[in-house]
Amino acid sequence: MTRKRVVKQHDASSAASKVQRSARVQRDEAPAAAHRIGVAKVLSALGYHVLVPDYRGFGDSTGEPTEAGVTTDALYVYNWVKGRSGDSLVVIWGHSLGTGITGGFQALDTYSQIQGKNKALFPSEENLKKMTCPILFLHSEDDHLTPIQTVQEMYEVAVRVQNAERVKMVPFDGSLGYLHNGLYRDPHLPDSLQTIHGEQLLANYIDKEEVVLWMNTVGPYHNRQETYKYFSLPFCAGSKKTISHYHETLGEALQGVELEFSGLDIRFKDEVMQTTYCEIDLDKAKRDAFVYAIKNHYWYQMYIDDLPIWGIVGEADENGEDHYLWTYKKLEIGFNGNRIVDVNLTSEGKVRLVPNTRIAMSYSVKWKKSDVKFEDRFDKYLDPSFFQHRIHWFSIFNSFMMVIFLVGLVSMILMRTLRKDYARYSKEEEMDDMDRDLGDEYGWKQVHGDVFRPSSHPMMFSSLIGSGCQIFSVSFIVIIVAMVEDLYTERGSMLSTAIFVYAATSPVNGYFGEACRRWIKQMFIGAFLIPAMVCGTAFFINFIAIYYHASRAIPFGTMVAVCSICFFVILPLNLVGTILGRNLSGQPNFPCRVNAVPRPIPEKKWFMEPAVIVCLGGILPFGSIFIEMYFIFTSFWAYKIYYVYGFMMLVLVILCIVTVCVTIVCTYFLLNAEDYRWQWTSFLSAASTAVYVYMYSFYYYFFKTKMYGLFQTSFYFGYMAVFSTSLGIMCGAVGYMGTSAFVRKIYTNVKID
Repeated sequence: MTRKRVVKQHDASSAASKVQRSARVQRDEAPAAAHRIGVAKVLSALGYHVLVPDYRGFGDSTGEPTEAGVTTDALYVYNWVKGRSGDSLVVIWGHSLGTGITGGFQALDTYSQIQGKNKALFPSEENLKKMTCPILFLHSEDDHLTPIQTVQEMYEVAVRVQNAERVKMVPFDGSLGYLHNGLYRDPHLPDSLQTIHGEQLLANYIDKEEVVLWMNTVGPYHNRQETYKYFSLPFCAGSKKTISHYHETLGEALQGVELEFSGLDIRFKDEVMQTTYCEIDLDKAKRDAFVYAIKNHYWYQMYIDDLPIWGIVGEADENGEDHYLWTYKKLEIGFNGNRIVDVNLTSEGKVRLVPNTRIAMSYSVKWKKSDVKFEDRFDKYLDPSFFQHRIHWFSIFNSFMMVIFLVGLVSMILMRTLRKDYARYSKEEEMDDMDRDLGDEYGWKQVHGDVFRPSSHPMMFSSLIGSGCQIFSVSFIVIIVAMVEDLYTERGSMLSTAIFVYAATSPVNGYFGEACRRWIKQMFIGAFLIPAMVCGTAFFINFIAIYYHASRAIPFGTMVAVCSICFFVILPLNLVGTILGRNLSGQPNFPCRVNAVPRPIPEKKWFMEPAVIVCLGGILPFGSIFIEMYFIFTSFWAYKIYYVYGFMMLVLVILCIVTVCVTIVCTYFLLNAEDYRWQWTSFLSAASTAVYVYMYSFYYYFFKTKMYGLFQTSFYFGYMAVFSTSLGIMCGAVGYMGTSAFVRKIYTNVKID
């Protein structure tokens, strides 16, 4: 879990940097600049954006340092940063004089008095009594300017005002020789920068540091997407103060992540014996809620240090008459060094649900040392036996052999047939007019005057082609990113990545979709075609989610954010692509002149009709991917984490090759029947793959899942329709692009009068 973070560093002893973090250093202030730059490098390496201002009278700033003036400068910079950092966390790093100024924010390396000619005092102790944010003190025991005892006194004041969980002090041994400015040289400094307001900025812990247990959602086991807030059931929380959580990414908000603080007191490496943390006063309404949840096999999800944990609410007896609630959460947490690498939950304490009783909820925590590396801690959630099963490998091999066979067959047939066609057309060129009139002319050459005629409904056709090219670009880039980065380790990261890539590739849509005279209207249609389909489906399902009070209900603010992306990012970038397409492509340069009057289309056999070709065209592409569809469906609709993106990339390449080959063959047969309506035929014959995928989704729903209820059913078939349609548009665009190149090639190589 990562977040953009901003650190504003306050210091009075350097001219090392302005707001622009300039590297110039004046010779007489070089020693002071060294530690400023050192601290900035440490923080930057941890993923922070560092802003280091000079106060008035220090470094390159003019004026005289006064308490009021320096505080005013600090507040101005702070407001400037907050106004530009949005929801990102802002951490105040105060060094030396700077800790007196940070008063109401965060204090580090306390220095309570200005050492200067004005002798102005900052009432640090008074400020500490008013502070409510988490505070971290870092101090070297051999500091020659500020004694360690002064810092200890400040720490005790802060602890009395808040508590030991939100105030921490990390002393550095005096033998290390860090003095007043050298803490940045300590290799363990990054490990000491830790919890801020309940959010784990780093995955490192120190002994007895608080570990937050987040409660996420609860819902029926068989309906993965039907989830509700954990405390929508009458569970009780621990006594610890609530810590707020907000959605870190757009994908997290869209996926219904609802983290709520459990209230349990868990500390790093601090074992807890079975302890009661709350009691439930079980009246009839609460009992009925639990009974309903148990009957529908409800289970819940929790997070510790971003590691998911699942537990079941309860169970019924064999007769289904009595229902029991699991009341004891037995946590076993594995650690490697100062990092959490494993979490396991065992539910015990089965208690029968009887109205008008009190049920005690308890927990225990056991810590164990683990050899699992931090980078490999998500491996336990993967299922190699499922995704790397021999059937999966066999399906890839089978599809690959299909590609080789199909490409070879298409190449052989077309090359041989086209060679005969070229020979026949060349022979006809040598005939005189009478012999040519008496001859039996037929074939694709006869439609050379109409083959490059614009398709019917050109605006919609161009929009579909542009959208399909964009979807292909998004699919290719997202799969590459997923192969390089383990996106499954961060909540909502896959969806957030897809949204970002889709918005960024909008110029592709405009570039390839620009083929219409009314290009402005076509640009709007192309830009909003896919977003309107996805958002329309999502908002329709959202009404059902709101009715069910499900966590999948999209917040209004998230809706506004998605609409803003469409209007202020996708549309302008689509315009850029459209303008580039119009300027770079120029006027159409077809190998053949288009006749003014369309040629009549002769009658042909039923199996050469475009409708039949379209229906049959999607069978082979679907056959090359349907095994992979099973694994993708299982990872999304069941409890599997898809991670074999190398397989997905191979399947995408195979799908594109098979689609192009099939559409070329279909187009050749159509043109050979002297039917020049190949544009829509090539697109739809490839896009018909989506129909077979959607039909397969019905089979998967009824025979591979146990989903039930209006919400889950509408969610499943709604988003499967979106997925299938997007896949069809992508296949149609790929098929059309390949067929277009083929048609241009064959008509370029034939002599036309």
